[in-house]
Parts: sequence; C-alpha cells; structure tokens
Amino acid sequence: MSPPRLARGLFALAAVLIPTGVVLQTIADEDGAVFHLVFSLCFAAVQFSTAGVGAVVASRLPGNAVGWILLAIGVGLGFRQALGAYGSLGLTTAHGPLPGDDVAAWLGEWTFVPVVAGGVIFLLHLFPDGRFMSRRWRLVGRATGAIVLLVAAGDALKSGRLESVSTDERSVENPFAATGALADLVGALQAVLGPLALVAFGLSAAGMVVRLRHSKGVEREQIKWIAYTLTLVAMGLAGSAALPASVQFVPLLFALLALAAMPVAAGIAILRYRLYDIDVIINRTLVYGALTAMLAGTYLGSVLLLQLVLSAITAGSGLAVAGSTLAVAGMFRPARVRIQAVVDRRFYRSKYDAERTLERFGARLRDEVDLDAIGDELRAVVTETMQPAHITLWMRRPG
Repeated sequence: MSPPRLARGLFALAAVLIPTGVVLQTIADEDGAVFHLVFSLCFAAVQFSTAGVGAVVASRLPGNAVGWILLAIGVGLGFRQALGAYGSLGLTTAHGPLPGDDVAAWLGEWTFVPVVAGGVIFLLHLFPDGRFMSRRWRLVGRATGAIVLLVAAGDALKSGRLESVSTDERSVENPFAATGALADLVGALQAVLGPLALVAFGLSAAGMVVRLRHSKGVEREQIKWIAYTLTLVAMGLAGSAALPASVQFVPLLFALLALAAMPVAAGIAILRYRLYDIDVIINRTLVYGALTAMLAGTYLGSVLLLQLVLSAITAGSGLAVAGSTLAVAGMFRPARVRIQAVVDRRFYRSKYDAERTLERFGARLRDEVDLDAIGDELRAVVTETMQPAHITLWMRRPG
C-alpha cells in the first residue's frame, strides 16, 4: 500500500473512532454534566487535528517521521478514547455489564502513556525534519522511549483499581494485575519511573531548545511555530493549577484548544505554508494578551473602587460598572499603542530600531533641500533598515 493511501486509511479509522468515543462517553456519563461534554468535544478536536494534519504531512512527505507520529497519536487516542468509553459504559449501573468491558477499561487506562507521552517525546526529538540532531541525541531518544515503555508496563500491571472508570460508588480492579514477585517488581519500578518520566520529558524539551539555539533561517521559523503552541498549552495548564477549583476548567479548555492547534502549527511549519507569519502571530499574542490582562485588571479594580467610594450614590445602580466600562474603552487604543511599543522594543528590536530610523529620516526630510544630501541620507536609511545587497537610486532633478 502506498504511503498516501495508508495515511488516508488511518485517518478514516480515526474519523470513525473519535466520534464513537464521544458518543459512548456521553452515554456513560451518569452525571450528565455539560462540562464533561464540552471537554469531550475539545479533546475530540485535539484528536481530529492531530490525525488530520498527520495524514496530510505523511501523504506529502512520507519520509518525514513527524507526520506518521502525529497520525499515530491521533489514531491511538481514538482507540484509547473509544475503548475507555466502552469500558465506562459497561461498568455503569444503567447500561452494564457489557462483554469485555473490564478489558476495554484496562486498555483505556494505560495506553494513554505510550500514545501521548511517547508521541510527544519523539515529536520533540524529531521535529521538524524527522531526524535526530546527532547520534548522541538518538541514544537519548531511545533511552526516553524505553522509559515510556516501562511506565506503560507499570501502569498496565499495577495492582489496585482502574482510576479512569472507578468512582465513589464503584471500584473496578485491574483484571491483569501482576502477582507475586512480579507485583513487587512493578511496585519498585513505579516508585522510580515517575521521576524518570519527568527526566524523559525534560530531555526532550531540552533537545528542542538546543535545536532552536543552533537553528537559523527556515528551520528556526519552523521550530518557533511548535514552540509557540507548546507555550500556550503550558500557560493553560499552569493557569488551571493556580486558579481555584471552581474556575479551573477555563484555562484547562484553553490548554486543550491550544493543544488542538499544535498539530496545525506543526503542519504549517513542515509544509512551509505561510511559514514566516509566526512572528506576526507571536507579536499579536504578546500585545493583545498583555492588553487583555491589563484592561481586565483595570476594569475589575475600578468597579470595586467605584462601588466602595460611591456606595451611597450608586447603591442598587449600574453606575460603577458603566463608568468602568467607559474608562476601559477609552484606555484601549493608547494602551495598545504603548504595549506594542514595549513589545517591539523588547522582543523585536530590529523592527523597533528601523521604525525609529524612519521617523528620524522623515523629520529631517522636511527641512532638507539639497538633493545630494537627501540621496546620501536615503541610501544610509535603506542600508540600515532593509540591509539590501546593493542600492541604486534614480532621482529626477528639477529643470
């Protein structure tokens, strides 16, 4: 079977498994919480984007391992989600038992580690060209892969209940838990595999950082795409861990949406479609992210302050909210300009210096009448801002 047909076939399989998992999980959800459905749909978006982009990249560049890794993650997550949902459905009071529901729940329990953790680790090692940076990094990749397999084996054979399907009302024990000496070995491994897994992730992230530091040109822009989305995912997870439990779902959903965007960013980087737009996207994210945080803080602070100061006048009215809204609306444009200048000065110094140079040239041009001086000044400005290989200037003299 040719690589394009294989990629399309695997994507078709994922396209069947993913909605199947969402439907089964929705039926198995005895609480019927809307959040659970939203979470399932966002996770399905992650699976679809991963499998879809992986299929496109694998079809066009079958020699690049990154496309096949993305496709494997998408299909593997589809299998894991469908099996886990089937196991959950079979173990519910209303719908169970179902044939093989405990085995399905067991498969859904431990396959997450090799599919996601293993896939992400090798994605970080191999992105963007599908090759390790050197023989040493290939050895590091094999070592981290071995750690992932040991963690997965430990999760598959550990004794105790299956956390993904166990609830306060029921406890489902691992049907394939190790016994005897093997159980002791699995317990000992689990005590050290957690820290080793963190080391494996750290080495993979370090590999991408090293590749970014030594890259230039096209490869640097490619790595910036994936690093950008990973940063958004990390911000969402950090926000979910820092905020109270009542609002943790907001940054968590943001992290899931950023995770769904990561394969898209990887596809753009590898296929080089609008590759250099990443600098514009990062710039806008920094500006509008800081602007949103500042305006939200200003709005909340002003509402509380006005309600406190004018409580006798504004009691029972929306005057404080209206005043705060008008104040924030008036701040939007000047704040955006100011933040844009700070971002350009800090992160895009060459662009900032070029704009200052053009402003100074425009100011001098208003008072300059000597054409030779204007020509010399223009050549200097173009050389400093655009850095061309050569400059040719034609100027029509009056008369």
